[in-house]
Amino acid sequence: MPTAAADATNPAGRMVAGGPSWSAFYLGNEFGLILLILGFGLAFTLAAPGFSSSFNIYTLGRTMAIDIMIGFSMMVVIVTGGLNLAVGAIGVCAAMGFGWLIEVAGLPWPLAFVGALLLGGLLGFVNGFAVVRSGLHSFIITLASMSIFFGTMIFLTRAESFRALPPDFTDLGRMRLFGSVSPLVVVALVVGVLLVMLYRYTVIGREMLAAGAKPEAAALSGVRVDRIFVACHILSGTIAAITALMVVSRNGAAIPSMAGQLGQDWLLPAFLAPVLGGTLLSGGRVSVVGTLLGAVLVTMLTNGLLLLQVGEFWVQACLGALLLAAVLIDMARRRFLASRRIV
Repeated sequence: MPTAAADATNPAGRMVAGGPSWSAFYLGNEFGLILLILGFGLAFTLAAPGFSSSFNIYTLGRTMAIDIMIGFSMMVVIVTGGLNLAVGAIGVCAAMGFGWLIEVAGLPWPLAFVGALLLGGLLGFVNGFAVVRSGLHSFIITLASMSIFFGTMIFLTRAESFRALPPDFTDLGRMRLFGSVSPLVVVALVVGVLLVMLYRYTVIGREMLAAGAKPEAAALSGVRVDRIFVACHILSGTIAAITALMVVSRNGAAIPSMAGQLGQDWLLPAFLAPVLGGTLLSGGRVSVVGTLLGAVLVTMLTNGLLLLQVGEFWVQACLGALLLAAVLIDMARRRFLASRRIV
C-alpha cells in the first residue's frame, strides 16, 4: 500500500529530486516501524507467555483496529497543521447517539449507524467552523469543545448506558475470521485504503495537503482553504464516530465512559500513531501506512508489556517517552535527509 505523499504537483510541499530514493525509504518512518514491529514481536513471543496464542492475536487485532482508527481520526486534521483534541468526546457522543436511536427512537441499527456518523460529522463541522471563524488555533477550540460535547452528552443521557443493542450488530465485534482475525481489522484496513485513495487520487485530497503545507500559496492557486479545513474536521469527526461504533460492537453496549473521562483515553493513541508514522505536525505531509504501522507498534507494546506484568502506569510512561522520542528522531532524520539532499 503506497503512502499518501505528494504527487508530481507536490501538494505536500515535500521536495523530491530524481524520483524515489531507496536511501530515503530505508531512513523513513515506515521502514523503521516495520523493523521495530518485527523486533518487538519476536521479543514478546519469546518472553511473554501467550503472546503468540490465537486468542491473544485475536484480542490484539481488535484493540489494534481501534487504535488505527483513532490515529486516522487525528491524522486527517494534523495534515492541515491543526489538532483535534475532541476525537474521544465526538466518538462517545456518536456512540451514545447510536444507542439512543436504537433504544429510544426505535430505529433499525443500519439507520442508527448512519445517524451516528452524521452526528460525528456534524460535531466535526462545529469544530472546523469555529476554528475558521474565530481564527484561533484548533488546539484551543477542540480543547473547549471536548468538554462541551462530553458534558452535553452526559446531561442529555444522564450518564446511562444503552445495552439493549441488536445481536446482529454486537456479533460483528465478537466474530472471528480464520480463527483469530477480527472483522474490526478489516474495517480499519478498508478505511486506510480509502484514505490513501483520497490523498493520492482525488482533487480534494491534494487540496488538503496543499492547504496544510502552505495555506497562502494554496489560496492564491484557487484552493478554498477555509472550506478545506472544515472538511478535514468533518472527516475527523466521521472517522471518530466509526471508531466509537467499532468499540460499541466489541463491548456490546454504548457506555459514556468508553473513551475515558472527556474522551481523554483516546488522546495518546491519537497522537502516537500519526506522529510515529511520519505525519508532520506542521501539516502538509501525511502517511496513512505510517499511521497504521504506528498504531500497530503502540498496541503491540501495550499488550506485550501488560503480559509481562509491567504496571499500567509504566506502560503509559513508556508510551509517552516513545512519543517524545519519535518527534526528536523524526526531526533529526529530516535534517539528515535535507543535508544529503535525499528529499
